[in-house]
Amino acid sequence: MSSEHAILTRLLESFPFLTERSGSADHAAVNVPAPQFAAFAAALRNAWHFDMLTDIAGCDWGESATPRYSAIYHFFNTASSSYLRVACDAPAADAPELPSLTGLYSSANWFEREAFDMFGIRFKGHPALSRILMWDDYPWHPLRKDFPLAGRAVPLPAVDALPGARTRIEAVPLAGGPFVASSGNTMHSREPQGQDQSWREATPKPTT
Repeated sequence: MSSEHAILTRLLESFPFLTERSGSADHAAVNVPAPQFAAFAAALRNAWHFDMLTDIAGCDWGESATPRYSAIYHFFNTASSSYLRVACDAPAADAPELPSLTGLYSSANWFEREAFDMFGIRFKGHPALSRILMWDDYPWHPLRKDFPLAGRAVPLPAVDALPGARTRIEAVPLAGGPFVASSGNTMHSREPQGQDQSWREATPKPTT
């Protein structure tokens, strides 16, 4: 029996509210209800020695799913080199919210801000929950299932209003992707894997 499997068995015996997460072949994984999540995370760190939070991945299972939103946490035990994946559903589809782990793991700060920015999941107790990739007034969450693959054109903030801006930023000839400015803007925020990158084909090849 592997160390992760042994830990999983002990966790399921110690916490009756946990269920084993199916479909996770690489690491031990459990589901935890949102009301018990904060206390369980504290126990993971203090009693079970999972002293690192290595990632938080937001999930949108689709508009017809109940619950629609989840967060997947990856914990690491530096003593035993064991991983644990923990999934927690955010109950309310219209206002998904989970407890913040920033008081337990400093790394949760940026991870939670990213999940908030991209999926709209709020983290109660976060000291400064703000967007980390999009600007503050951006009206959507780009990784939600209902966000179009082609993106949405929106006006970007004025260049001279950006912190530290010194020079004019020229528009990039990129079409497609969720972070494309509306026509006529002087600045584009690019997504490297935009849907339509046909402009690249028209780029003259260097002569030798």
